[in-house]
Amino acid sequence: MKAQVFRGVNQLSYEEVPVPTLEADEVLVQVRVVGLCQSDIKKIRYPLYEPPRIFGHETAGTIAAVGSQVQGWQVGQRVAVMHHIPCMRCAYCLNDNFSMCDVYKNISTSAGFNPSGGGFAEYVKVPAHIVENGGLIPIPDHISFEEASFVEPTNCCLKAVKKAQIAPGQTVLVTGAGPIGLMFMMLVKFFGAKAIATDLLPSRIEKALAVGAQAAFDACDSNLTAKVQALTGGMGVDVTLLAVPSDKAFFQALDCTRKGGKILFFAEFPDELTIPINPNILYRREIDLMGSYSSSYRLQSLAADIVFNRRIDVKALISDRYPLQDLPQAVDQAIAPTAETYKILIYP
Repeated sequence: MKAQVFRGVNQLSYEEVPVPTLEADEVLVQVRVVGLCQSDIKKIRYPLYEPPRIFGHETAGTIAAVGSQVQGWQVGQRVAVMHHIPCMRCAYCLNDNFSMCDVYKNISTSAGFNPSGGGFAEYVKVPAHIVENGGLIPIPDHISFEEASFVEPTNCCLKAVKKAQIAPGQTVLVTGAGPIGLMFMMLVKFFGAKAIATDLLPSRIEKALAVGAQAAFDACDSNLTAKVQALTGGMGVDVTLLAVPSDKAFFQALDCTRKGGKILFFAEFPDELTIPINPNILYRREIDLMGSYSSSYRLQSLAADIVFNRRIDVKALISDRYPLQDLPQAVDQAIAPTAETYKILIYP
């Protein structure tokens, strides 16, 4: 089969690799579409993992083979694939910190080499732990593979929305109107709150309004704080979701978030970046800082429901489609987006 193999920093090799062999309790999925995620891009561009590996984890496809001991799954079924499932027994899982679980982190779907997602290949193997514990999600007949590939990123965004306790009537600032920021705006609206967006690109500001933001501003607007205050009766927003790894965006969040509000870090910042802050700002204004990483097993059914019942319009986020052989060009476009670049999908 063909796959894009990570051979080193910024080195993707489109090559022939063996189709993964199955154990008796495993499932093989033919990948029909896989989303390109910012975490994939970081793994490709920075020395975070030893090569060779095959990345890609926002996967939807068709079951191509099942091991002899597998029950409940048949060849030909259409499925969304979750590449991580927690153990549900460790101290992290018992505290709902599923993404901190060692099993969650270390057992993954694979297309060969060290298991790393494997979606950037024609076939991906799903290990027994994931098969047996809810990692395969049947796709309803009326839902396309493209839509189904959004179940995993929807879960990740949903986890952040739930962690920040976004509720009806609140106002939420979303910094960055890329595919993740836009999904946040859709979810904020779905849960009955109002979204205010910021971005540097005029086209993305317009897109934010199109997907339901109450207002959208240039992130460089010197009057941003005053405009946000005007929209919130002088209070500031209840929650800010940082969907871009920018220290400037963080300081804007501090200015725009009300006393007693929350700021949630969703985008992963460069390791070398430090943000100086006077702790008395947090103390006196009672600002909560929090982070949200990856998905939540507890929200998996809700994420599938939101996508499969089209409670948000994930198709509105898709801007580009590339064949697997052109993955390097897709990565380049995601790094330097055009005015109309949002979610990029890859087709093995």
